[in-house]
Order: sequence, then C-alpha cells, then structure tokens
Amino acid sequence: MRRHLLASIATVLLLSACGEKPTPVAEAPKAAIGSFGVDLAQMDASVKPGDDFYRYVNGKWLDTFRMPADRARYTTGTMVFDKTEGDVRAIVDELAKTKGAPGTNAQKIGDLYAAWMDEAAIEARGTEPLKPYLATIDAANDKAGLMKLFGTLDFTAPFNVGVEAGTVDPTKYTIWVYQGGLGMPNRDYYLNKGEKFDAYRTAYKDYVTTLFTLIGDADPAGSADKVIALEMKIANVAWSPERQRNIKDVNNPMDRAGLKKLAPAIDWDTVLAGVGLGDANDFVVNETTAIRDGGKLVDTVAIADWKKYLAFHFVNGVTNALPKAFDDANFNFYSKTLNGTEKKRDRWKRGIALLDGVIGEGLGQIYVERHFTADSKAKMDMLVANLRAALKSKLETSTWMDDATRTEALAKLDKFEPRVGYPDKWRDYSALAIEPGKLFESLRASQKYEWDRNVAKLKGPVDRTEWMMTPQTVDAYYNPLMNQITFPAGILQPPFFDANADPAVNYGSIGAVIGHEIGHGFDDQGREFDGDGKVRNWWTPETNAKFVETTKRLGALYSTYCPIEGQCINGALTMGENIGDLGGLEMAYTAYKLSLDGKEAPVIDGFTGDQRFFMSFAQTWRGKMRDDALRAIMLTDPHSPPGARGSIPELNMDAWYEAFGVKEGDKAYIAPAERVKIW
Repeated sequence: MRRHLLASIATVLLLSACGEKPTPVAEAPKAAIGSFGVDLAQMDASVKPGDDFYRYVNGKWLDTFRMPADRARYTTGTMVFDKTEGDVRAIVDELAKTKGAPGTNAQKIGDLYAAWMDEAAIEARGTEPLKPYLATIDAANDKAGLMKLFGTLDFTAPFNVGVEAGTVDPTKYTIWVYQGGLGMPNRDYYLNKGEKFDAYRTAYKDYVTTLFTLIGDADPAGSADKVIALEMKIANVAWSPERQRNIKDVNNPMDRAGLKKLAPAIDWDTVLAGVGLGDANDFVVNETTAIRDGGKLVDTVAIADWKKYLAFHFVNGVTNALPKAFDDANFNFYSKTLNGTEKKRDRWKRGIALLDGVIGEGLGQIYVERHFTADSKAKMDMLVANLRAALKSKLETSTWMDDATRTEALAKLDKFEPRVGYPDKWRDYSALAIEPGKLFESLRASQKYEWDRNVAKLKGPVDRTEWMMTPQTVDAYYNPLMNQITFPAGILQPPFFDANADPAVNYGSIGAVIGHEIGHGFDDQGREFDGDGKVRNWWTPETNAKFVETTKRLGALYSTYCPIEGQCINGALTMGENIGDLGGLEMAYTAYKLSLDGKEAPVIDGFTGDQRFFMSFAQTWRGKMRDDALRAIMLTDPHSPPGARGSIPELNMDAWYEAFGVKEGDKAYIAPAERVKIW
C-alpha cells in the first residue's frame, strides 16, 4: 500500500515537472451525515459525557425536535424509515401508472394501492362487505356452531394457531398454538390498577360501543359490555409478557391427543379441519394453562355473548377497509388514546404499509434493484465476519465459561447463518388474487393466500431461504430455530450503515446491531437453543449459575430506569434485548479494535476513534416518545425504550470511561466492580 502511494506521488511530480497538468484526483466520497458519520450539530457540549452521555451526543436534538402529529414515537430508525417509505412510494406510483400485465406483481401492487386510495368507492360500499360475515356469525346457535367459527380464518378465538419450525426437529414444520383473543394490547390493560388504566378501559368500551353502533346493533352499549366481560375472563387466565418469552415454559410439544387432553372443551378436530389442518398431529403449545382455561369459557359463557365477541373482533380487524367512520374510531382508540398520536398518517403512507404486509417481497425485489448496491452487501458481509470473529475471540478467552460450555458455544457460533440485503429466493405471489376496485375482498384474499402458503409448508422440510421481514424493512432479527441472523437492505442506510463513513461510526452503529443479533443466540432465551435450532440445554450447571447471576445484575440495572412516573422498565421482560444491546456493543468494540490491526485510529474533528465509536452508538438510539406510547412499550415490548438503549450499555464498558475521562463523582459513573460484562 505504501509503495503504491509513493509511486502515485512520484507520477504527479513527474507530470508537473514536464509542464503538463496532472489528472485531477477525485475527492473521496463523504459521509452522508457530518464529516465522519455523526451529526455534531445535535450534540450538547455543555453536558459532561460522564453525567449524561446520551444527552451529550443528542441533547440539542432532544430539546428542539418536535414530534410529528402523526407519530407516537420518533427515532433514528423512524428517520431511515421515512426515507425508505419515500423510495417505495416512487416505485408504487410508477407501478400504478404503468398498469402491469394481469397476474404480475406490478398489476397486483398497482390495483391494491389504487383500491386503497379510492376513498369514495369505500364510502359508497358502506357496510355491505360485512354482511355475509356477520350473517355467518349470527347463524351459529350452539357450541358446535361456535367451533366451526373458531375454525374459520376470518374469526377470532381465545387462542391462535400458526406454522413454524419445530423445537424437537427444526428441519420440520409443526403447528404452534398460543394464547390470543384480546382487543387491547395485553392482559395488563385489563388488570392493572390506577387512573390511567381506568381511562384506557373506559375508552375501550366507548370504542367497542362505537363499532356496534356503526354496524347497526340493537343495543351497542350492552353488546360492548358483553364483549369486554368476556375479554376480562380471557385476560384473567392469560400469561404475562415476561412469562410468554420464557422458552422453558412455552415449549410444550405434544400430539393431537395431548392437545385434546389439555383443553378438552375445544373441539380441536373441527377447529383444525376448518383451517386446513385436519391431518396435523405435531404441536407446540405455548401458554398451556391459558389455552386450557380460555377453552373452558366456551362452556361457561353464553353463545350469544360469544357471537357479540366474534362480531366485534371481525369488524375491528377490517376497519381499514371500511368507511371513514370505522377507520377514525380505530385510530382514536389504538393510536390516539393508547399511544398519544394526534393525527392519522397520510393515506398514501398507510397504503405503503399495507402493501408491505400484503405483497412486500414483490415491492422489495424492485427496491433492492434500485437502492441496494453490491458494494454495500460486500462491506456488510465483512462487518458480519468481523463481529463473528470478535465473539469467537471472547468465547475462547472467557473466564466465566468452562471448557465444555465453551465448546458448545463455539460450535453454535460456527453454525450461524448470516443473511444480508434480500432473500436468495423471492416469494411467489401467483396465487394471490387482487380484485381491481375491491379493497375489502382483496385483503380477505391476501389473508387466505398467506395462510394457505403456510399450511403448504407442512408438506416439505423447513425452507431456510424464507425471510420474516421484507428487504425494505428498517430492522434486523435473529431466528433461534434456524440459527440465522438477517439484515434487510432497509436498515443498511445512514446513520446505521454508511459505506463512506468513518469505520468507527459503522462499528458503533450497524456493528452493534450485528452484535446484538448474534448475541440473541446466547441471551437468556437464545442460549436454550443449540446450533441446529433444537431446544437443548448445553450449559453446565456451574457456567449456567454464573450467567444467571450476571443477567440478574443487568436486569436490576435496567429496572432502575423510570422515564415516566410510576412506570419503570421491566428487567425480566426486556432481559433478552438488554443482553443483546450490551453484548452487541462489546462485540462491536472488539471487532473495531481488531479492524485497526494494532494501529491507532486517526483523530477526526477532535474526536478519537473510541469516542466516535461510542458517539455513533448513542446517535443510533436517538429518539423521543409520547408518554402513552412509552407506557405501552414498557408494558408490551421486550425492547427497552430508546433512551435506555442508548444510555445504559456503554456505562458497563471500561473503554467508554477511558475514552471520555469519566471518573468517580460523575453522575453516570458505575464502579468497576459493579459494571456488568456479558462477553
């Protein structure tokens, strides 16, 4: 490299000496944000890094950013999402104008979007599309009729079924059975005490009443009371969010006979046959007691009440395809009351989201052709490889992990399958029927298409090429049953990833995201799976005890974060994601140092490489939330709020203290012995 550089300089000097003008040297590409990838204009330099590092990096943005009326939360991810949304809109607008050939993805995207945007047609049809479904519900007059409704894709039950890889043999699909049946986010909204939750419940009754009024129910308020009373019974037997994420509790493989024995009140033969699973005999039941006790309600709750429940839930699930009064009522409760959102998103934006859910890979195929480069993929592949190498080095040198567990951990890491950008095989949408001008029918057809596609999986081995996110998604995930980490093209944009940014910035942002997803393979739940995706205990008792003690300390640290009065982070619910955040940052830092190959990183704009690394991490988690949305996240989401994700992990890393000269007496200081180290 040095010889090449010297030769280039010599050539320029020679040309100059000969009296010829040298060939202009192209300027190096610049970072999309700031001079090196961090927006220094959003910092608050008046804050000491050791007092509040998150505010030091993001303070001016936190003080000046005003939440858009159509948002309940706004983060760095939202900013990237908005850009991606605009990119996808350009594709959709083009497809809507060009009118693709019948049966093509282009035709289906264009026709569905046109139907969505035709509000006049939706208003003109009124409640007519609902009538055959409500009539079907009304015709059920006994338990047998109720079971047939439970076995219909269109209708809600106190349980759900899905198709996923099995926990005993992850190469084969099985049927997963899990709790469901609630109209509010989870059991806490029904059972928690206090003025705020009383207000949520009052608003929910008003909403249910409104929907019954809109469909012409004879006694809307009375019908709402019946629905809510039934849901309260379901909530009382439902499992808490933190228990739902415990694989040891939810992993209950059984055959059909076992399912019938567990919940004999449900006619499983009728239900399963109704959804095309008449031959299924392999199940994984999640919330066992909730399925059992929720099932008992079919014998203790009047059929008439169940019919009101089914009618409400059906209408509630299709409000976006009905006249404005329905759509507005849904927004007012779910977005405005529960999350504090002031205004509906523009219809075109909601249309883009709808398309993503119905035919997202069809859009994604075009999106990656236009917006994802081979260079980005190559650089991401290198980053992933470096993060894996970083974790390997940490596992090999870990002092708390014994050799037997270490061998298993290294074997699992070796079997990790990273996927970057887009799937190797695109989804076939030929069976998806989109009727021009018929939004309601097209959305029902999309539900059937998706379910039929899942049922068909049972005929063959697990398809490891399938993605759970579309390429344009601004997110990433780890699948423990496949031992795969997936990074869609959508997240591979500034500031998460910028091919022209300082390496320290990329390692502090997307590097930490990569490390986070790898870390899920070894978090409190991911560690219950081996490298092949089987649920298997591969931890010795001694190493397990050390891990549990460490994670308890981490949970206690996060549980002290209380961003709104009376609501603190649930350290048990968020444990896996918190482990991912801290472990991911540790891995990313190690990978960054390895990438320097023993050399010192340059100082840029007065900041060292280590400083830029941690600043990038804090910038990644820049965000604001409305109070109701913040409360909702802490009750339902296994992720901690952005403020915690961007301000807690670095407090446990010695390198951060050294980079910013943080000392005892600084507000954020944690004594070395009390810092939690995952890897």
